[in-house]
Amino acid sequence: MIANRLKLVCIAAVMVLTGCASSQAKWTHPPMAVPFQPTIQQQIQLARIDQLLKRDDLDKATVAQMFYERGLLNDSLGLRDLARLDFNQSLSLKPNQPDVFNILGVYFTQSAHFDAAYEAFDSTLELNPQHPFALRNRGIALYYGGRLALAHDDLLVHYQQGVNDPYRVIWLYFVEFEQDSETAAQKLKLRYDASDKQDWGWQIVRLYLGEITETQFLNEIATESESNDQLAERLTEGYFYLAKAYQQQSDYSAAVMLYKLALAGNVYEFVEHRFSLLEISRIMAAYEAQNGQKETN
Repeated sequence: MIANRLKLVCIAAVMVLTGCASSQAKWTHPPMAVPFQPTIQQQIQLARIDQLLKRDDLDKATVAQMFYERGLLNDSLGLRDLARLDFNQSLSLKPNQPDVFNILGVYFTQSAHFDAAYEAFDSTLELNPQHPFALRNRGIALYYGGRLALAHDDLLVHYQQGVNDPYRVIWLYFVEFEQDSETAAQKLKLRYDASDKQDWGWQIVRLYLGEITETQFLNEIATESESNDQLAERLTEGYFYLAKAYQQQSDYSAAVMLYKLALAGNVYEFVEHRFSLLEISRIMAAYEAQNGQKETN
C-alpha cells in the first residue's frame, strides 16, 4: 500500500515537471523517495562490533577485519569521517588489504585529493590485479583530476570487461565527451546498439541519446520501482546523470539543483551520491573563478 502511494505521488510529481525543464529549470516538484534511514540491523551490528573491539583476546587480523566491517557500516550510514578512521585503523593492523585501499581511494577522490587517490588505487591493483572496482574507480579519479587520456585507458579496459554494463559505457562516455563531444555521442550509440540492453541503466543511455524524454525517464522510475529502496536508488542515479547532461549543456544552475536531488535519498554507497557533492563544488569553484576574473577586468 505504501509503495503504491509513493508511486502515485511520484507520477503526479513527474506530471508537474512536464514543461518545467528549460534553460532555467526550476524543479519545484521533483519526484522523491523517502530517504534511507539507519536500520535496526545496522545499529545492532555496530553495537556488536563495538563490544567485540573491547576484547583483548583477539588477534590482529580479526581486529583489522572488524575495523573494516565497522568502516563499511559507518560508510553506509553516511558517517564518512568515522569510516575513514576505521579503514585507517584496519590498514595499520593489516597493510595488505586491497578493498581498504580501494574505498580510501574513493574517499580521496570525493575530497579532490587526486594524487592520493591514484596511489590508493594503484595499491589496490598491485595487491589484486582482478579487483572488480579499482580500475573503474581509478579511471573516475583520473577523469576528475583532468588526466583524460589515462582515464580513457582505464575506463575503456573496464568497459571491455563488461560490455553489457551501462554504467561502464556512461563513464567512458563522460571522458570521451570532454575529448570530442561529437565522436563521443557516436561511440555511445554504437556501444548501446552492441549491448543486450537488459539492465535498467540503459534507460540513462537512451536519455543521453535522445531516444526518450526527461519526463518519460522520470515517469518510468516512478512507475516501475518496486519498493521505496529501489525508488531512492534509481532517483539517485537518475538525478545524477540528468545533472551531468545539464552540465554538459552549460546549464549549471539546473545541474546544481539536480545534484542536490541526487543527494536527497541518502543512498550513501552509490557512486552517484558520492560524487554529487564533488560535482557541486567543482561548479561553484568555476563560478567563483569566473566572477573573480570579471571583477579583476
